[in-house]
Amino acid sequence: MAEITPSAGELLFGKVLTPAGVIEHGVVAVSEGLIQYAGEAVWLPEAYARWKTATPQPGGLLIPGFVDVHVHGGAGFDFMYSDAGSLDTITRFHASQGTTSMLATTMTASKSDIDRALSEVHAYRTGKMPYAQLAGVHLEGPFISPKWSGAQNPEHIVPANIGWLEEWEALYPGMIRQVTLAPEREGALEAILWLRKHGITAALGHTDASFEEVIVAADAGLNQAVHMFNAMTPLHHRKPGTAGAVMYDPRIRAEIIADGIHVHPAALSIVSRLKTEHNLLLITDAMSATGLSDGEYAIGDLPVIVSGGIATLKDHPEALAGSTLTMIRGFRFLVQQMGLTLQEASHAASLNPAMSLGLQRSIGTLEAGKRGDILLLDNDLNLREVWIGGRKLE
Repeated sequence: MAEITPSAGELLFGKVLTPAGVIEHGVVAVSEGLIQYAGEAVWLPEAYARWKTATPQPGGLLIPGFVDVHVHGGAGFDFMYSDAGSLDTITRFHASQGTTSMLATTMTASKSDIDRALSEVHAYRTGKMPYAQLAGVHLEGPFISPKWSGAQNPEHIVPANIGWLEEWEALYPGMIRQVTLAPEREGALEAILWLRKHGITAALGHTDASFEEVIVAADAGLNQAVHMFNAMTPLHHRKPGTAGAVMYDPRIRAEIIADGIHVHPAALSIVSRLKTEHNLLLITDAMSATGLSDGEYAIGDLPVIVSGGIATLKDHPEALAGSTLTMIRGFRFLVQQMGLTLQEASHAASLNPAMSLGLQRSIGTLEAGKRGDILLLDNDLNLREVWIGGRKLE
């Protein structure tokens, strides 16, 4: 990356979380949408002197914007049934919670419904995108296992279909960034090979795969697991299952929903200790009710009841139906409840998902040359301000 000389753009003072650690007396300079400098404030002695003598002192903690690769909607809207207005609403809401980039995540549905969702997201991405940036689409299904459908409609589950993938890639080149499938099903290994050839994350999920089947899939290029522990064969000491394979194999990244509901904190702690080297991704799996009160909603075309912030299928209350988590809440949970360092939590929420998308050169950390996606937190890790592409979210 070419070095960029700091210019007289906007200056944000405070503690700055950089790849080298937390800079106590730091500054981030942003100009023309890009970070020009992130580090010690001493290179601006006059501004730094004013900052130190100001009452009250400006500051807080500046960290990179969050990247959510698994989110279905929010503020009353679902990516499966979207238009420009609803996409504005979803991306504006999640931006207000610290998400600066995201994947519009679809559901297991009819091909015509998926076609429509892809068309709407594609049209939206050709415009300005004033809020959280849609980096592309995550297809969660329909190539999954009927035994582990969870909150996916089993009526629409089908074997992996490379013809569909080729059609969508031809219509919307580069837009599909992640596909979740069950690796044990017919045609799945061929689909994984196709996905990796096209630079698309091949993720397992809603799967009945054995340990051995997951390892074979990883050999073919499978490299991620959606909502770890949920909708997959569990760990057993004689049959490690999908969960055991994901924890065992360093080639597979693990998504985690850090809300204390989907996964016990002890299990999250185990995964966080195993999934090092940028293999842990914080996600929300947020559905349309996120940001709203308890009541009746839908995820895809399935009715959902939200009670106490917990979303379950109306007809199968034992089944969780996405979440109402936001990235800032998940980030706080990782630090305050799980004991991750600020750097570890930031990697899980920002850098690691950026790396999974191949976008680490432009987002994910506060470094010169990257997009000005910046969050200001207070000492309790509450979100105070958001900048996306150098523009402050109002």
